[in-house]
Amino acid sequence: MLYQRIRDLWKGTPSKEMKQLRFERLIQWRREGAVIRIQRPTRLDRARNLGYRAKQGIILARVRVSRGGRKRRGSLKTGRRSKNATARKIVNKNYQQIAEERANRNFKNCEILNSYEVGKDGMHLFYEIILIDRDHPQIKKDSQLSGLSERRGKAFRGLTSSGRKSRGLRHKGVGAEKLRPSRNAHFKRKDAKQRKIDKL
Repeated sequence: MLYQRIRDLWKGTPSKEMKQLRFERLIQWRREGAVIRIQRPTRLDRARNLGYRAKQGIILARVRVSRGGRKRRGSLKTGRRSKNATARKIVNKNYQQIAEERANRNFKNCEILNSYEVGKDGMHLFYEIILIDRDHPQIKKDSQLSGLSERRGKAFRGLTSSGRKSRGLRHKGVGAEKLRPSRNAHFKRKDAKQRKIDKL
């Protein structure tokens, strides 16, 4: 019942007091570092739903990510070509996956369990990342978490929930034939077939 009430407060139309609280919170978060460790989750219902427990070895981090288009660095020194003419950089990652990678770079002895959004303004997105300390004795004792912590570098290999989403792995069936096991693997397999045909 408590978690349902918290969820309704976050999802529903906020009251004046709630709007003011969120506004003040965002001001405070902007003044803090881009990646900081926090003691307790801002959205307890969402954190519990994604595997968080108040247990030794499970830590939380809040990450600030800049919003907007990703610009290319440098100038057009190589001449005017179609690839260089645009200032926009194509990155096939969502902001949540980038936030998870940054958190994992800061906490190198940890693995990402999951993450969720806690706020945004005109310039930034804020995510809370749930991490597992893989060397902690309490995590090694836990049958569920010990198995998860052994999968190294999940955030960098696109194996978290947000990573799988940006890779298109939420889709199945028609239209998703080229996504599995990955786009690169599909291209290599198709290229190898074509090479065999060309030799014949």
